[in-house]
Amino acid sequence: MNSIGIIGAGNIGQAFASALARNGIEATIANSRGPETLAELVASIGSSIKAGTLQEAAAKDIVLVAVNWSKLPAALAGLPDWNGRIVIDANNSIEAPLFKPVDLGGRFSSEVFADLVPGARVVKAFNHLLAKLLASDPAAEGGKRVLFYSGDDAQAKAEIGALIGRLGFHGIDLGPLALGARLVQFPGGPLPVLNLVRFE
Repeated sequence: MNSIGIIGAGNIGQAFASALARNGIEATIANSRGPETLAELVASIGSSIKAGTLQEAAAKDIVLVAVNWSKLPAALAGLPDWNGRIVIDANNSIEAPLFKPVDLGGRFSSEVFADLVPGARVVKAFNHLLAKLLASDPAAEGGKRVLFYSGDDAQAKAEIGALIGRLGFHGIDLGPLALGARLVQFPGGPLPVLNLVRFE
């Protein structure tokens, strides 16, 4: 099993950690303020989730990044070489608390994000559902809650698709980043906040 790190302990980072903990999957979560500030959080999530430094979380095989858009450059600065490791882009190009869209100059958000993690294999995932749904039981109405993912590296996508399945969700591959990431981009894409369920 690949090791997992989480950079960002906001709503999405916490929800992802909760989904992992529910399935007994270990991960290291980090924020900009240091692991000691996360002691209460990790205690509430479960024993499989540990607090660590940004460097410790970033050194894992798979790293989910969910940070306020304006803070992304600082959060990702000075980290180890990504060296082909998988980085999950779970970010949305908005500024809380007003949820004002960020001007990306015509680019899509994962394109901008990829520039911040040179050498990483980027997969867009875990950004389109409300955090409370991501944290809750994915079994819904007799089916499985849907999670979309996209990326340009087939193996990286396969690994994230497998992780999504292990968490109990039904993953749908939306293709390359240029297509899939645009579809789930918030704001702008047609798929964010849709709570879809797949029936077998």
